[in-house]
Amino acid sequence: MKFLKATLMFLGVLFIASTLIFSVQQGHLSSVPAKADSPDLNTDKSVAEEYRITAIEIPQDLNFAGESVPQNDPEIMERIDREFLVNTYWQSNAVLLMKRANKFFPVIEPILAKNGIPDDFKYLAVAESGLQNVVSPAGAAGFWQIMKATGKEYGLEVNANVDERYHLALSTQVACDYLKKNKERYGSWTLAAATYNAGAGAINKYMGIQQATNYYDLLLGDETGRYVFRIMAIKEILSHPEKYGFELGKKDLYETVPTFTVSINEPVEDFATFAKNYEINYKILKRHNPWLREPHLNNASGKKYTIEIPNKGYYTTAR
Repeated sequence: MKFLKATLMFLGVLFIASTLIFSVQQGHLSSVPAKADSPDLNTDKSVAEEYRITAIEIPQDLNFAGESVPQNDPEIMERIDREFLVNTYWQSNAVLLMKRANKFFPVIEPILAKNGIPDDFKYLAVAESGLQNVVSPAGAAGFWQIMKATGKEYGLEVNANVDERYHLALSTQVACDYLKKNKERYGSWTLAAATYNAGAGAINKYMGIQQATNYYDLLLGDETGRYVFRIMAIKEILSHPEKYGFELGKKDLYETVPTFTVSINEPVEDFATFAKNYEINYKILKRHNPWLREPHLNNASGKKYTIEIPNKGYYTTAR
């Protein structure tokens, strides 16, 4: 008898629970609204209305360093469209590039201008490294992704103690020298940019096999074939961010830290102690001088180096 009562009670509870679950699923209980005007559904609808994924309208006057793009060629336009889509809809990366550009372009721009290099080439540095001191799988380093041998060829010091490929001003000058040389060799800034990516040997090989002397007429490897179009897309998006849906104010951008320079022509035994002399710490010193690769400076030759120090009081928490 007790067993029968327990069984009936269990079945009763099971029936009630099943009824409740069915009611919830059908939206009959007031605690789980299922009406079309529920707040959650309205929010989802609002987001969908505000955020639209659309094709990108390509400007009709595209050029690279003043050299026109053959926009009447449908294959060229497909390649351009790809770069505009990829770089517009990779929003987090685009926002970071805009923030960094405000910090580093003021260093790069005057060096390009002094050397007669078109301003568009600052976007080459963006395409190469994202304006970061990164190292490629092939060993290219710094904002301008300079190979060790190339850096030495153009006068940079490159070793375990000092690597000037990470010195923004000096590496920008090397990039200018390299680009000028290849502009003179090929007669166009577009091919000079392609050579920066692939190397003169590869470009010469492609031109010889294909009997073509124009970047847009050459069938190149995937990376070099995309290279100039990617730079153009980055240039357009960073130059007109609002046009592509980006809204950043001045306060959102990274700023250049004001600095002064200190010249040294002797070894430095300990950069941590050196930094404290200027009321900063080791981390801040290396942040502003990433070309100093070790905690000390050998300088057996007595070479003169210029070290950047942030203005006094800028880093108020440094000790």
